Amino acid sequence: MRVVACPDKFRGTASAAEVAAAIAAGVRQHAGTRAEVVCLPAADGGEGTLDALGGPNRTSLVTGPLRERVEAPWRLAGDDAIVEMARASGLLLAGGVEGNDPLAATTAGTGELIAEAVASGARRVIVGVGGSATTDGGLGALDAMSPLARLAGVSVVVACDVRTRFCDAARIFGPQKGASPPQIKLLTRRLERLVDVYRERYGTDVSEMLGAGAAGGLAGGLAAGLRAELTPGFEVVATEIGLLDAIEGADLVITGEGQLDAGSFDGKVVGGVLEIAAENGVPVGVVVGAREPGADPAHWRPPAGELAPTGLVVLTERYGAERSMGDTLNAVREAAVELAAQLT
Repeated sequence: MRVVACPDKFRGTASAAEVAAAIAAGVRQHAGTRAEVVCLPAADGGEGTLDALGGPNRTSLVTGPLRERVEAPWRLAGDDAIVEMARASGLLLAGGVEGNDPLAATTAGTGELIAEAVASGARRVIVGVGGSATTDGGLGALDAMSPLARLAGVSVVVACDVRTRFCDAARIFGPQKGASPPQIKLLTRRLERLVDVYRERYGTDVSEMLGAGAAGGLAGGLAAGLRAELTPGFEVVATEIGLLDAIEGADLVITGEGQLDAGSFDGKVVGGVLEIAAENGVPVGVVVGAREPGADPAHWRPPAGELAPTGLVVLTERYGAERSMGDTLNAVREAAVELAAQLT
């Protein structure tokens, strides 16, 4: 029996790699030596993307979101580099919502990381966006990389965790970064001005570009200044880790995340795994920490093909909130035992 464990992180309690290992332990507990478990921790372009793509092997001192100096880990493997903007310009680095200054927060550190990756020999840079403190439209990053001519010939892929348009970034995500209603209006006007600046400076219109609003417009800024390719983050990660081939030959897939909601089925890990599994007729087990009312993979319909058999375990509903938060990995292991028994 071949099983693929490919969860996202459980934010605040466990990394994707830890959850995948717990799933593997549960499958082996159920099936013993019959089980071959392939662990492929996944991500959607946001936090955790760097770890899903091999983890950091370099660290650089860069400008943090509020212009303090921070140590930002990143990865260089051959000609490829992986940069996670949250490690340089993330909300947690700014002290969370309470500590952030949404008007001043800058993506300069992310630009410095990209420039250093290129100076170190990278010819292709994957930039994971998500978890940002910023709504500067990527201007800080572009200024930090100036002159941009030194990045000529480098392929930049932005792994977007949302499909938000450029000028909508402040309205949709500003409150999560501590922006008040008046600040959101000001940030929106800034983004609208940047549309004109980028059109005049780089000949690129980012206003209607899907995903350009990711990370407070960083994605759009990189698309304009570096001709970066904006790609759904899950697709980038799935391709890099070989997830499609792994699921194609599997008897069962178990995925999951911390919170299941409507967005889970639109560009996130759970929805992406369900879609690949449906195309290959592979049953899917889903284990999550909690869920919004009514969120259930059994109600999701794939764009093409038939939904394969699915199972869902919600840890807070099965084990209670205290154990789900305090003993997450053992709870995940027990859920995997149940899902493996149900679906194989």
